[in-house]
Amino acid sequence: MRIKLHLLCIPLVLLMIFSGQIAYYAIILTSLLWHEAGHLLAATLCGVKVKSCVITPYGGEIKFENPAVVPASSLLWIALGGPIATIIGIGLAFFMPELLANKLINVQLVLLAINLLPIIPLDGGRILMACLFLFYPSVRTLEYYYWLSLIITSIIFILTLINLPNSIYIAILCLFIWLQAIKEWNYRKYSLAFEKYVMNRLT
Repeated sequence: MRIKLHLLCIPLVLLMIFSGQIAYYAIILTSLLWHEAGHLLAATLCGVKVKSCVITPYGGEIKFENPAVVPASSLLWIALGGPIATIIGIGLAFFMPELLANKLINVQLVLLAINLLPIIPLDGGRILMACLFLFYPSVRTLEYYYWLSLIITSIIFILTLINLPNSIYIAILCLFIWLQAIKEWNYRKYSLAFEKYVMNRLT
């Protein structure tokens, strides 16, 4: 399994270096790695082989060795693995020195809040998508969900641009999420066709 840092993390790193917040970024990176470890552990427990893991500004992007055989129930647990790890991390932070604990808890809470937004490509979106696979398997419903995710992501990104430069960090993060949402949207028909005709999950 390959683990690497996404290219869009570099501008965020440089911004924090020049603003004297490299220590803060170290906390963010540690939180992201901990979060992704939760996803990877969940994948291991579900017996799913992971091909690669790319660390992004908001979390990570996991690719499976053989996605065609991953059941929706496993996708749900893997999506939940990151937020569960983050919640555990928040609990552990209370046993650390106060100065470190406060910053770590704040970072973890922001990471958790962002990741649980019910939009693709965030964990909240993956969780909702897996639930749709399990309880309401309809191609039309899923396509509406891709539409909704893209619209909400675009609105959030525009709002962060309005508040620049105060929202520069959030704007960079939203830019990445917006680009990922567009990527998901562009490939939605292939994904849905794959689910319907190859994996036989949808009706």
